[in-house]
Amino acid sequence: MLKWLAIALLLLLALLQYRLWLGDGGIHELRVISERVELLDNDNKPLRDRNERLAAEVVDLKTGLDAIEERARSDIGMVRTDEQFYWVPGVVTEQGGDGATSPARARTGAPNE
Repeated sequence: MLKWLAIALLLLLALLQYRLWLGDGGIHELRVISERVELLDNDNKPLRDRNERLAAEVVDLKTGLDAIEERARSDIGMVRTDEQFYWVPGVVTEQGGDGATSPARARTGAPNE
C-alpha cells in the first residue's frame, strides 16, 4: 500500500514539474513575456519622455507668464509696450519651426526675461 502511495505521489510531482517548466503559464512563458515587456518598455521610453516634457510645458503655461509671452512673441508677433517695433521692407526671415516667412523685425527695449 505504501509503495502505491509513493508511486502516485511521484507521478503527481512529475506532472506538476512538467506543468511548471513546459506547460501553459510556466517558466518558459514567463521568460517570453518578460522579454516582450522589456521591448515594450524600451519602445515607450521616448513617449514617456515626451509626455513629461508636455506636462512640464502645461504646468509652465498654467503658472508662468514667461512661457505665455514666449508663445505670443513667436506665434503672433507680440511686442511689449516698452519695446519699439521696426519693420524693414523687402527683408524676409524664417520664423519658428513651421517654415512661415514674415518681414524682418527688430525689437529694442528690455530683454525678454
